[in-house]
Amino acid sequence: MTILVTGASGRVGQHVVEQLVKRGAKTRVLTRDPSKTEFPKTVEIAVGDLLDLDALRMAFTGIKTLFLLNAVTGDEFTQALITLNIAKEAGVERVVYLSVFDADLAVNVPHFAVKYGAERMLEQLGFSATILRPAYFIENDLMVKDVILNYHIYPMPVGSKGVAMVDVRDIAEVAAIELIRRDEATDKLPVDTINLVGPDTLTGSDLATLWSQVLGETVQYGGDDPGGFEENLASFMPKWTAYEMRLMAERYVSHGMVPSAGDVERLTEMLGRPLHSYEEFAKGIGAQEKFVA
Repeated sequence: MTILVTGASGRVGQHVVEQLVKRGAKTRVLTRDPSKTEFPKTVEIAVGDLLDLDALRMAFTGIKTLFLLNAVTGDEFTQALITLNIAKEAGVERVVYLSVFDADLAVNVPHFAVKYGAERMLEQLGFSATILRPAYFIENDLMVKDVILNYHIYPMPVGSKGVAMVDVRDIAEVAAIELIRRDEATDKLPVDTINLVGPDTLTGSDLATLWSQVLGETVQYGGDDPGGFEENLASFMPKWTAYEMRLMAERYVSHGMVPSAGDVERLTEMLGRPLHSYEEFAKGIGAQEKFVA
């Protein structure tokens, strides 16, 4: 059967498509603008978005397995609920859903609460589902690499509890493995939740030390100030989004994103290789900087 991938133009979605194609899975993507992303020739393209009911119904034709990824937007919950209702109506049975780490605990953070609501809907409507709960994306720090390189400050307020940052390539490969496993299953599989984490749980100070070692220059940690983080974000994004990011940062500071026992080992076994590390990411940035210099 064909697997439908939503959010296919984004960082994670593109890697999911790549992994599915690599494994020989028939793949269809739902995208607003196919011209913005170059998909492999074997991939079917459905044009539309998660609030376009006609496009959704067309995209779900002949589909029994769905990868659901929807972005952090003001109508994220509506998108998820509409999509899952249309999926159920269309006879889709199997879903891999990209949620977020500790979705059931960080209920004051809007997009965490939204994703937990979608998780509950998957269970209540009887889908055969894998719920993926990724920690902080390593690649998020591409947004702040210039601050790190030019000002020698690690600015993200991740706190002292530790965050097990995860590489999007690992997220996507686990997603593809689960999509194919569920798609090929002869019987309905039970709901499963997988924490997606990196191999190392790093504090703000750890990250500053790591960057210092990579760059050969002293990098300072910017400190645990979600308020200042919000103020900076509000200068270039909607204020409600900046506030939501502040709430998320407060969660990092108060609780971190610390793996449960066995999380890293489970992922390593699934992938058959070590997880990509933050150190690997930082060294890649450092090598690029030296090459440019």
